Amino acid sequence: MALLGGGSSQTQPVVFHFRYLLKFEDCEIFKRLSSIYSHLPLWFLHYQFSSTQFTYERKLCHFLAYTKMAPSLDDGSCLFNFVVREGNGVKGMVDLGLSKVPEPYIQPPKERIDKKKATRHEQAPIDFSRLNGPDHDQVVKEIVTADETLGFFQLVNHGVPVDLLESLKDAAHNFFGQPSVKKAVYRKEVSPSPLVKYGTSFVPEKEKALEWKDYISMIYTNDAEALAQWPEECREVALEYLKTSMNMVRKLLEVLTENLGVQLDDSKIDALVGMKMVNMNFYPICPNPDLTVGVGRHSDMGTLTILLQDGIGGLYVKVTEEIDDIEKKAEWVEIPPLPGALVINIGDTLQISSNGKYKSAEHRVRTTSTKSRVSIPIFTTPKPSAKIAPLPQLVEKERVARYRELVFGDYMKNFFANAHDGKKSLDFAQINSA
Repeated sequence: MALLGGGSSQTQPVVFHFRYLLKFEDCEIFKRLSSIYSHLPLWFLHYQFSSTQFTYERKLCHFLAYTKMAPSLDDGSCLFNFVVREGNGVKGMVDLGLSKVPEPYIQPPKERIDKKKATRHEQAPIDFSRLNGPDHDQVVKEIVTADETLGFFQLVNHGVPVDLLESLKDAAHNFFGQPSVKKAVYRKEVSPSPLVKYGTSFVPEKEKALEWKDYISMIYTNDAEALAQWPEECREVALEYLKTSMNMVRKLLEVLTENLGVQLDDSKIDALVGMKMVNMNFYPICPNPDLTVGVGRHSDMGTLTILLQDGIGGLYVKVTEEIDDIEKKAEWVEIPPLPGALVINIGDTLQISSNGKYKSAEHRVRTTSTKSRVSIPIFTTPKPSAKIAPLPQLVEKERVARYRELVFGDYMKNFFANAHDGKKSLDFAQINSA
């Protein structure tokens, strides 16, 4: 199929010449394409393909998608429809060929991430295998200290196979490398499954500036539904990632609650992680990362988040407490990717349950101009019908409840009703001291 890809194994620029299309005189679609799209500007007709990665059908699918739906990058409404409503995402926009950041993605100066002003968090990762040995108390101390200060830490020897983590990253690239029309079938409005949602940014309709990110979100109910309904490009490896991570999650929750002087039985721990979701995030290359964000300032709404980073980096966390005279309050520090490590962060639910003892981490993501980035988080949360509140043993001991009791589904609804704005979501649960 040299017409659409050339015969070389190297990436080649492809020119869709309509005179070639017309050679297929027995194929009505090519005749119609040549007449319908003969007016297109030249940039429509060039696209990069690798003949070893793209089948003939995928190349044609790309061609149809981009000629049919390509927007004016200077028309904000047209661009929004193309990226958000039609499901092309940021990647679809980038694939059109960008020399500058479109206006809807330019962040206000206060929201931009100045890499030169941020420091790297050089804390050594915690070796989780030491929890069951003579260093148990030291490991507990390291985990607790991290969760009382930064709300973030990295784990190695966590029980999730490193080759599985590498397969996850490959699966994410494979999913997002598909033509837009194959990903867009999972848009919220049309997804064949209530468990799967494909989208871009966070809540685009509410955002003053859009985030430079596409994602696929997969809710877990049981193995059978995951294997039947999650996207085939990533379902098996994503499910294995979730299942092998949950033992670590339970052990972490046991450590953290026992440190508070509270013994939770299995049912109480199950309630804290009653709903589980695997996301795959894709951050395409950006012409000017200084003007954009991959994800804006926010804390996660759930109990614990487990995050796999690739080797590119770009995750930044806000320091809320002085840490050993190394990191200062209100600074932003980068969490550098470490081979084989998983990043753990506290969510709002655990801050509420601990009555403020553990801090949910305010974090954000920077874009990159060199290579597309992927990250794969597992979000553990209560079920929407569950009630969340400070643990009664803590309220009795401290004689104050800093957060009210509420139904988690109400908290979740409020969380997704607003654009990212730091830790403002916690105001919904806060009890005013006045």
